Amino acid sequence: MSTITVKDGTEIYYKDWGTGQPIVFHHGWPLSADDWDAQMMFFLKQGYRVIAHDRRGHGRSGQSSEGNNMETYAADVAELTAALDLKDAIHIGHSTGGGEVIRYAAKYGKGRVSKAIIISAVTPIMIKNEANPDGVPLSVFDEIREGTGFNRAQYFYDFPIAFYGWNREGKTIQEGIKHNWWRQGMMGSVLAHYEGIKAFSESDFTEDLKSLDIPVLVLHGEDDQIVPYNQAPKAAALLKNGKLISYPGFPHGMPTTEAETINKDILEFIKK
Repeated sequence: MSTITVKDGTEIYYKDWGTGQPIVFHHGWPLSADDWDAQMMFFLKQGYRVIAHDRRGHGRSGQSSEGNNMETYAADVAELTAALDLKDAIHIGHSTGGGEVIRYAAKYGKGRVSKAIIISAVTPIMIKNEANPDGVPLSVFDEIREGTGFNRAQYFYDFPIAFYGWNREGKTIQEGIKHNWWRQGMMGSVLAHYEGIKAFSESDFTEDLKSLDIPVLVLHGEDDQIVPYNQAPKAAALLKNGKLISYPGFPHGMPTTEAETINKDILEFIKK
């Protein structure tokens, strides 16, 4: 397997295929680089170099007991991109990975990142507080913590139903996708997944978004039951050079279930 060892000794697994301008994919919680299969294959065939890593504690990366927070996630990406000497790179993140992209680009990306795309992203901040009164209540994340930490196998088996919008009228569960979601989740560390809930729900990306000068595409499904759609226009409004595309009826996991549409819009944005 291709891995790097970051400064605290944790091994980070990654895939690196093809040549050309690099596109780096950042997966969502609690998944792995495998969640980008539909994008990795599509953009590889378009002539791009495609790279995806498993976040620490996820997939095939090391299950460290420390560092399961957004600052360390972004620092790990910085070490990976430096090791691979990536420049003029496009970074694409889904959900938690969208926050990781924004934090990495703002803190480490100058001279390395040319464009960013965030999909169903947790930016600018998810949790309800005084500064974000229409956010998601802490009780929702506490319920996710309880299920993840102490009933993970069953909780992860049920979670994809809302993730992919299969609980909506007329929708049919795609069993292969459901089982693949469960497989990816169960590969990771229960501790990393548990602690990662705080990372994706409470990290505030407001200043990161404001600081970016690069073009950023914000994609969000209007029927997202995991990260509410109202996140997307708030994030786009904070960007100096942002563009928002919304999709009526699309779920949180739209990069998988609506890959044809998502890939087309990303490619158009990249080529502009």
